Amino acid sequence: MLVVHPIIQFLAILLALYVFYLGLQRFRFLHLHHKVVFRWKRHVALGEIALGVLLAGMLGGMAVVFVYRHGVFMTGIHGKGALVMAPFMIFGLESDLYMNHKKKQRRILPLIHGLNNLFVLLMAVSQIVSGLRIYRAFVLGG
Repeated sequence: MLVVHPIIQFLAILLALYVFYLGLQRFRFLHLHHKVVFRWKRHVALGEIALGVLLAGMLGGMAVVFVYRHGVFMTGIHGKGALVMAPFMIFGLESDLYMNHKKKQRRILPLIHGLNNLFVLLMAVSQIVSGLRIYRAFVLGG
């Protein structure tokens, strides 16, 4: 069971990297005035999945630590980093839902949404490093 959390989170991070690439096309169109194809529906659907899985994975990771280690936040910076990410993931989902349901031309909210989610992505990648340390210490016993 301890291996499920890192595998699912890693796959969600890979998906988020692809969603970032898709969103980068929107940035290029809106702010750099490049002629590009923005796969809006794909970006929205996969972005919701990636953020949802990362958020659920945070809760799942806490549950796994509680069940197997009988405590919370025993993972130090890894657990605290997840807590820092939580409001940004929620904002990413909320801004996505808002823009998707109230469609109109925007420049500022998509930029804020993109910067927010870039922060989430960078934090998620940093979680890999701290997560490997946790895995070695708690699972492999090293």
